[in-house]
Amino acid sequence: MNVLNYPRLIVAGSSLLVSAAAWSTQGIDEPVESTDRERSQSLKSEFIAVPFIFSTETLSTAVGGAGVLKHAGQMQASVLAVGLGSANDSWVTYLAANSYQLPKLEQWLFSAEFYRASYKQGIYFIDTDRGESMLTANQPSSGQLTETERVITLGDESYAKLHMKYVLPWGRGVNGAAKSLVPATEALSWNPLTSGVSSLTVSPFYRMQQLQGYDYLPDESQGVALQLGWDNRDNGKNSTQGGQTRLTLTRDFGSASRSSWTTWEFEQSLFLSLGQSDWFAKQVLAFNLYLADTPTWQSGNLDTGEYHRPPSFVGVSLGGFNKLRGYAGQQFVGRSAVLYSAEYRMQPKWQPLTTLPLFNLYHIPWWQWTLFAETGQVSDEFTVESLHQDMKWTLGAGVRFEVEGVVVRTDFAVSEQGGQFWVMVNQPF
Repeated sequence: MNVLNYPRLIVAGSSLLVSAAAWSTQGIDEPVESTDRERSQSLKSEFIAVPFIFSTETLSTAVGGAGVLKHAGQMQASVLAVGLGSANDSWVTYLAANSYQLPKLEQWLFSAEFYRASYKQGIYFIDTDRGESMLTANQPSSGQLTETERVITLGDESYAKLHMKYVLPWGRGVNGAAKSLVPATEALSWNPLTSGVSSLTVSPFYRMQQLQGYDYLPDESQGVALQLGWDNRDNGKNSTQGGQTRLTLTRDFGSASRSSWTTWEFEQSLFLSLGQSDWFAKQVLAFNLYLADTPTWQSGNLDTGEYHRPPSFVGVSLGGFNKLRGYAGQQFVGRSAVLYSAEYRMQPKWQPLTTLPLFNLYHIPWWQWTLFAETGQVSDEFTVESLHQDMKWTLGAGVRFEVEGVVVRTDFAVSEQGGQFWVMVNQPF
């Protein structure tokens, strides 16, 4: 699976890029004004562009740029475009339109994103045993997770997604979907009818990944994801209290050329404020639980060895910039996964970034120091015992800051296999 997948590629060369996260199309969360005069002023679009140059093992030296258009026709909407080319003839493109509304659909938000890339020396993790078994008849997995093999090959990738989000008309969604993007100002409670934003998101998708020399691996998936969410955080960018709940069901209905499959993912976060200190304006303990399974994993044709399992690049996995950060992206892939994460987030009273060259060109209201720990496991069985045997772990530290409405995150994490340095956008949870 791709170690240097597209969100990391985009941000690794510039710490001032906006979000291109795979499942997040949040747009720019800024207050939605109520008066006609303020609404007219807020509709004035704002364009920010950043050129960048960087070098990675996958891309060699790469040059590109990113641009974001805030208030792109509507107060809450934004458009993001990213493109880069490299010395080894690799290239990446990404385009997203976030948080648009249609007339008379005040409870809906519509977003779309498209990604296309070609890596001439792409780094991937391949489960060769499981891949080869697709060529001949094979019995279902015994539950023992097979180690993946790191390979370098030509990789072509793309995906397209449409997100249709319905904000339920209670809690902070009572005044419409656009106003639900504003950070909470009222006291939080644990009653969804009075607190937080409850939503239902339908996301049709298409994904493709073709690896030279591995033609036997599945290379495309097409289906729909359904997510039920309750965002009860006081602030999505810099949460100090509350939590977020998400349950996602993903289904590829299959075709003559690919197998059908189903996955589900559950994620729950919790934030506890520790108040101020002499050095820090905010101190927060942040916790997150991630649990996922592929219920169709063992179903299929035992004679042909064809099972209802997703391709590795869309299946359940750990490793990367959000989950088990001490390992490469999607290094562990299987039927099910569990991950426990904890962070200690500190916001210093001292703010030197606004006086530094380049940084002083942008609005940076806060920065944050972070210590974090993670432990988790991927298994080919969905049992408590298998998911808690020989668990992988990560310890790390990071620095994060908000720039022009976007959280930029730099994390360094270590594990038993070494270290990983990530430059990314958005909080991990």
